[in-house]
Amino acid sequence: MQMVKKIFITLAVIWFALLLWMPKQELYYKLEEELAKNAIKINEKSMDEGIFSFTINQADVYAKGIKLANVEKVHFFTVLFYTKVTVENLTLDDSLKNIAPTHTKDATVTYALWNPLYIDVEATGSFGGLNGGVNLADKTLRVDFNESKGIEMLTPKLKQDEKGWYYETSF
Repeated sequence: MQMVKKIFITLAVIWFALLLWMPKQELYYKLEEELAKNAIKINEKSMDEGIFSFTINQADVYAKGIKLANVEKVHFFTVLFYTKVTVENLTLDDSLKNIAPTHTKDATVTYALWNPLYIDVEATGSFGGLNGGVNLADKTLRVDFNESKGIEMLTPKLKQDEKGWYYETSF
């Protein structure tokens, strides 16, 4: 029994040390490097690092040199087997108002090891609310809109069923 206890304590210490000394900023810079390959640039004002989290404040998103959006805060939280990314106050550029809703109050993307083939997506904003997910096994994305306000520009791409409007695509 003592041996099992020592093994669990050792694993817990290793897990905590991994999280504590995980190079969060370097991982973010690697993400920026990968996005740059597709001509996407993120220009952030400041970054904060916590034990289990990493936060980007006042970020502007550019694609091919054109400003697409401003984000007040992007918060990354991970405990290795559970990861959550929260985006607060995403505002699209006014030139995109005919393509998509311009303001998203908050959006959350969650990945958990106990459901490794599914990524959960939730958001609220000027369009009401949505929830959905990405099925990695089937390579599909489905987003269900809880309300139908402010999504007029999206309706040509949406489908409707008994639950309401939804967007579905494969990749």
